[in-house]
Amino acid sequence: MLLYGCQQNLIKDSKALPFLEYLCTTANNLINCGTYLARQWIFKCQYITGKYDLEKELKSNSNYQFLHSQAAQQTLRGVAEAFKSYAALSKLYQSGELEVKPKLPNYRKKGGLAVLTYPQQALKFENGKVRVPLGKR
Repeated sequence: MLLYGCQQNLIKDSKALPFLEYLCTTANNLINCGTYLARQWIFKCQYITGKYDLEKELKSNSNYQFLHSQAAQQTLRGVAEAFKSYAALSKLYQSGELEVKPKLPNYRKKGGLAVLTYPQQALKFENGKVRVPLGKR
């Protein structure tokens, strides 16, 4: 049985806000990169992306490398899950069990903010503050 925990913290330090916004914007860009790649695979090869395919292809992407690896992986797994759901709905539509044709997952707004999920082991609490890890770049 898996247990998940979530903790919300109010950010009082205005110096950290631009940094956190940049992290969320980078996550949004990574989602759009993954969506583009997955859509191209469908258009050109009729291939639905697997859970780890996007991670393998986008490891050299600057957005992927800026984020902590586990956070970037979790972000791309969300994209893969959206395309997996699309594939399942398409099968239902083709068999006649679904009346409305499903649409491919669409892109997020450019410059928008995306939720970024970090594993508990990645975050460190030091002197009442949260230390957020970054990637290689």
